[in-house]
Amino acid sequence: MLIDRLLITLSIIIPTLNEAQNLGETLNSLGNQHEIIVVDGGSGDSTLQIAESHGARLVKSGIANRAVQLNEGAGAATGEMLLFLHADTRVQSGTIDNLLQRCEKDGAIVGGGFHRYFDSTSPVLKVTCFLANLRSSWFGIFLGDQGIFVRRAVFEQLGGFREDLGFGEDLDLSLRLKSVGNLIAVKPAVLSSSRRFEKSGAIRQTFTDLRLTFQIIRRRKAKS
Repeated sequence: MLIDRLLITLSIIIPTLNEAQNLGETLNSLGNQHEIIVVDGGSGDSTLQIAESHGARLVKSGIANRAVQLNEGAGAATGEMLLFLHADTRVQSGTIDNLLQRCEKDGAIVGGGFHRYFDSTSPVLKVTCFLANLRSSWFGIFLGDQGIFVRRAVFEQLGGFREDLGFGEDLDLSLRLKSVGNLIAVKPAVLSSSRRFEKSGAIRQTFTDLRLTFQIIRRRKAKS
């Protein structure tokens, strides 16, 4: 029996910029049981109309900057738990229930993310997902395409996403969360778009992501 979801209220925040091709499927996967906020950075396609037709709250950001958009969405949210989700990441049935159930049972959990797979048959991406899921389960490190959730009080305590980084705001927040409490990796896995990898090539994009990840980790160590 699932714990009553009203015990922890959830706000789902989705940053967008010309995401008409993907947003509808993502919103369909979320249902209508939780507050959904779409923060748009100035789309020129039908993203806004799709968000409104699905009943999402719409926040029009003054800038196409993901960290800024995510912070603006958090500022408009009413939930005790915040889930930051990419517009091309679909959530399976039961995943959010598991998230809320585990966080309700254990107050030491401050946040985390989901296991993730890509909508691709590429063997390279299957391996990267396997390794990423191990990384998340063992070390509590998450990237934005996995979805990142956090208790609102903790998010505010940490000052939200850093808007001055240029890239890697998701990993940076994940690393800061590790310093204040327990993080969990939740199943069933979400399904994310492989479009970045299809554009640049799976191997090349994977190594680019690894390089940027180590760069962000080194940057944080240098400041600590």
